[in-house]
Amino acid sequence: MKALLTRCMGLDVHKDTIVACLLVGEIDTKPESEIRTFSTLIPGMQELREWITEVGCKHVAMESSGIYWQPIYEILEDCFDSEITLLVVNARHMKNVPGKKTDMRDAEWIATLLRAGLLRGSFIPDKEIRELRHLTRYRKSIVRDVASQKNRIEKFLQSSGFRISTFISDIFGASGRNIMKHLIAHGSITMAELGLCLKTKTRKNINEIMVSVNGTLSAHQMEFLGMKLAHLEILEGHRAYVEASISSFIERFSTAMSLLCTIPGISITAASSIIAEIGVDMSRFPTAEHLCSWAGLAPGNHESAGKKKSVAVNKGNPYIKSMLCEVAWVVAGKRNTYLAGWYWRIKQHRGAKRGIIALARKTLVMIYAILKSENPYDESAFEIRKQRVKQKRTSKLIHELASLGYRVEQMAG
Repeated sequence: MKALLTRCMGLDVHKDTIVACLLVGEIDTKPESEIRTFSTLIPGMQELREWITEVGCKHVAMESSGIYWQPIYEILEDCFDSEITLLVVNARHMKNVPGKKTDMRDAEWIATLLRAGLLRGSFIPDKEIRELRHLTRYRKSIVRDVASQKNRIEKFLQSSGFRISTFISDIFGASGRNIMKHLIAHGSITMAELGLCLKTKTRKNINEIMVSVNGTLSAHQMEFLGMKLAHLEILEGHRAYVEASISSFIERFSTAMSLLCTIPGISITAASSIIAEIGVDMSRFPTAEHLCSWAGLAPGNHESAGKKKSVAVNKGNPYIKSMLCEVAWVVAGKRNTYLAGWYWRIKQHRGAKRGIIALARKTLVMIYAILKSENPYDESAFEIRKQRVKQKRTSKLIHELASLGYRVEQMAG
């Protein structure tokens, strides 16, 4: 392999150790290698940093092995006043490069590929975007915990003979919570007490609701339901705290937030999650197609002997993929919009799930264009496009009818 770098280093990262291989040599000569092993504890990573600084190696590559690369990246990214080139490389990409010898260490192989310029670094956002990621991804896990706790409470009520959800769509609204708190305090409820617990429209179904809660909780059941509801309230309070932290953090990206919120279906929560995953600098992705491939929204193209085997989307970032699919479901329900109409046309031919994936991809392409051009989403631009398509179809139909009439006249003659 032809060398491009005179000094580079490959890191083979494990849970407890880091194997570092330094290659030094002129481009047209065989390089000298030096291999050292460091601990993944903070003192060991500091020793690695000092060695890199001492030998003046400004090109370092490592595998994206789980989460183990992250603290190493954090401690090395400001070396040489942030003028170091750090590559976090996809392991699958490295395995596809032919030529590895069986007796060659992984660290040496990474350094050899880096020296030859055959490694392509994965997208690693700036530090403030990574910090925002911590909050948005944590919020997602908290929301999942809240939903799980609600399901546990609903299951316990059902097993105790209380069918509140049969007549109240959201048992964790004001009326449902009032009923549960009353049951925790007293174990049963009367018609008069139920009337005080119910709010707004639920009062209309008071007789049916009374039948669904006409039972008695034992002392153990009262205490156990109280535990579950108290834990739910703690989780909801923690979620509110996390969301407040996200709101204060996201203010520094107010311009990008306002641009993304112009797209139908994207709320402040969705916009903050999208920015946390892809950042605001679209120059990190050469084209929108590269971004879609990184996000896992690029269709597969597996063809052999003229037969297509699979067109399933590739693996990518699961966080932004799931968020964009949620946005797509919201957009699909919005009538009289270009994106909704586009989805329903795809659904007729390809099905709902493929239509959602296609709409998620289309939304991501729009996000790329909007953040790169800093121009907001404009529905009227699609209206002009619709008119052009309509005019084209009308002229084509007129032409076909005229052609058909001409042939009919010829045949009649």
